[in-house]
Amino acid sequence: MPTAILTGQPVPGSTLADELKSLGFDVEPATDPARATAALAAVPADQRVAIVDSEFVGHPHALRLALTDPRFDACAVPGALAVQSGARAALARAVAAGADGGDADPAPYADRLAASVEAAGTPVHRPELGSLVAAVPAAGDERRAAEAAVAAVDDEAVRLRTAVKSRDGFFTTFFISPYSRYIARWCARRGLTPNQVTTASLITALIAAGCAATGERGGYVAAGVLLLVSFVLDCTDGQLARYSLQYSTMGAWLDATFDRAKEYSFYAGLALGAARDGDDVWALALGSMILMTCRHVVDFAFNEANHDATANTSPTAALSDKLDSVGWTVWVRRMIILPIGERWAMIAVLTAVTTPRIVFYALLVGCAFGALYTTAGRVLRSLTRRARRTDRAARALADLADSGPLAELAGRVVGKMAPGAGIAAAVIGSVALVWTAWASAFGARQVLVAAVFYAVLAGAAVARPLKGALDWLVPPVFRAAEYTTVLILAAKSDVPGALPAAFGLVAAVAYHHYDTVYRIRGGTGAPPHWLVRTTGGHEGRVLLTTALATVLAERASDFPVALTALAVFVALVVLVESIRFWVSSGAPAVHDEGEPA
Repeated sequence: MPTAILTGQPVPGSTLADELKSLGFDVEPATDPARATAALAAVPADQRVAIVDSEFVGHPHALRLALTDPRFDACAVPGALAVQSGARAALARAVAAGADGGDADPAPYADRLAASVEAAGTPVHRPELGSLVAAVPAAGDERRAAEAAVAAVDDEAVRLRTAVKSRDGFFTTFFISPYSRYIARWCARRGLTPNQVTTASLITALIAAGCAATGERGGYVAAGVLLLVSFVLDCTDGQLARYSLQYSTMGAWLDATFDRAKEYSFYAGLALGAARDGDDVWALALGSMILMTCRHVVDFAFNEANHDATANTSPTAALSDKLDSVGWTVWVRRMIILPIGERWAMIAVLTAVTTPRIVFYALLVGCAFGALYTTAGRVLRSLTRRARRTDRAARALADLADSGPLAELAGRVVGKMAPGAGIAAAVIGSVALVWTAWASAFGARQVLVAAVFYAVLAGAAVARPLKGALDWLVPPVFRAAEYTTVLILAAKSDVPGALPAAFGLVAAVAYHHYDTVYRIRGGTGAPPHWLVRTTGGHEGRVLLTTALATVLAERASDFPVALTALAVFVALVVLVESIRFWVSSGAPAVHDEGEPA
């Protein structure tokens, strides 16, 4: 159990000890630094420990933010410092170095320790308190003024308001969050965890997909309603995590993957329902999944490329900043890209009142417009800004590219290309592959030749660090080429089951790519290289898929079986490694905030 050490002389009538106990701490009084040092030594090294000044005055939520957030090794507000096991050594050194300061430093003991820990190189997170109060006032009028400031602000109202993301889509902000925050509080008061709410959201979405798969109007209506319920729960889990500061490694994994699993499962449910009515929309379902995945990869790659770029300015960015000052334009620009709230609302309503084919048509048109809008703006920013990208950004883009052993070999043989040629090689190889697959009959040998050409240019594209102005487009170009090739080959085979099998294969590979993104975001780097080699890399999977189509040209009915076998293999390898990583202690303790898209 975590321990809070109350330093200094007790204040008569103070409820500070009770507040700390309500936050889950054992409270140890320490009237002087020597006793605080002894109390600190008695706390096991693997447990959280807090140093709190006995004269602290502030809101309970200010203490909660400083003392219970699991994402930071060290965290502090005026008068309070908390460290986890990762910063215990730094705290011990600060104590041993004499951070008490004696009479020469009037600052509270906790503040002096925090400054010493930070000065020694250990980051100390200081949460933004806004209207919350956290102070160590002097006795008398100053203390009464601080207590009055605490009484003037509703701690619970602030806690509830800040449980909602500051940046979200129009639909989520105005139609979901006004009441989902209260659901989050209800869950917190009953001991429910964000992971349980996330799982409930997934189960609800899967039931919605099952209702859609019935192919009946009643099933479609139920599916639309349940999809909206699932989205409410999807908002609630993050709000619950922020409300109660229940961030976890498992929560990061669940939140990072379940949104896509819910949406793509619903696509499959719609396709199955349409098939029951005699309408084959598997190609549209797969096309929608490809478009959404590629759009997300564009977002991730652009953000990673510019995460820590220097001199990162452009006229386009300046124009965007000016538009941000005009409030209504912010909401319009968020809505037209069809973020997740607007997208799920559209899917739910159209599912209930129209047909799956119309749902997918609307999805393809809306998401294509959003993808073109955002990508065009980012291309303009990249071309007009003067930025020097770091080795870290280049490494992240190379990891997102998902290049396997064939691309590595091709890169060594072809050699490093001229600066800026990476995206050109990726585009040329991808266009040649997709065009050849589209223009050729199923199993044509020229498609296999195009796949070999694609693998060679894929290696050339990543042969040198991806630091060019548009090199962040390399990963999404590879994603589009791989996924679209699978779609075209399945459609060209013209046999039952090929497109559903292709849907499963793309879903398995897309999970691997999302997993890569969230590992990089968590600061732990890409999946181990053996995993990329085992799954072949994007170019290896393209070459294998085209080779299977060539070999099975005369027995096209076996092509769905081959795609299914490949999908199962990729899914098993990726899922086992992903689950191992996300439940391990080395995974980042974060709860993904996500993007409005």
